[in-house]
Amino acid sequence: MAPRPPAAKVREVFQTRIHGRGGQGVVTAAELLSLAAFREGRHAQAFPSFGSERMGAPVVAFCRFDRRPIRNREPVAAPDALIVGDPTLIHQVALFEGLQADGYVVLNTSKDPAELGLGDLVDRLAGGRLVAVAASELAREHVGRPLPNAALLGAFAALTGQVSLESVVAAIEEKFPARVAAGNAAAARAAAAAVPGRLAEAAHA
Repeated sequence: MAPRPPAAKVREVFQTRIHGRGGQGVVTAAELLSLAAFREGRHAQAFPSFGSERMGAPVVAFCRFDRRPIRNREPVAAPDALIVGDPTLIHQVALFEGLQADGYVVLNTSKDPAELGLGDLVDRLAGGRLVAVAASELAREHVGRPLPNAALLGAFAALTGQVSLESVVAAIEEKFPARVAAGNAAAARAAAAAVPGRLAEAAHA
């Protein structure tokens, strides 16, 4: 398991917004994250936004977990973390709107975030709170299809420390048949293992 960042502190309430395109498993990612949090004794909810979920269309889903029962059913407007499954959305959708000042961002890309026009965001989230991982490539390697959701959740666990990688893997194994789960779990583990190196590269860029 990739170590949690030293500054990571599990928060009472943690809200995540997940962006991607139809067919990338955005809604499933939110469900898996809620399952992982539930396994760790948290109250959790996951739900998509209402709108088109046709293949390739922008999709957003939300996950909220708390130490106490959750009564808030509103979409996540001020996320503690953002997971971006498709970098082509960066200049099409207001992805980073409402992101908390001490928030986290996980990007699915093999590029440096600054190459994507995110230099200001990189500066704002200095200190190991933004990571780019080639989640689609890892999924293609381990799952056989470029479905980045499991890999992104592995990176999320390693970056934020809000759920453990073991709980993410357990959620994947609960959700999918054994053969499918094995590939997705491997992608999640590979992404988590890549996070420290990507953070180190960013720090020396």
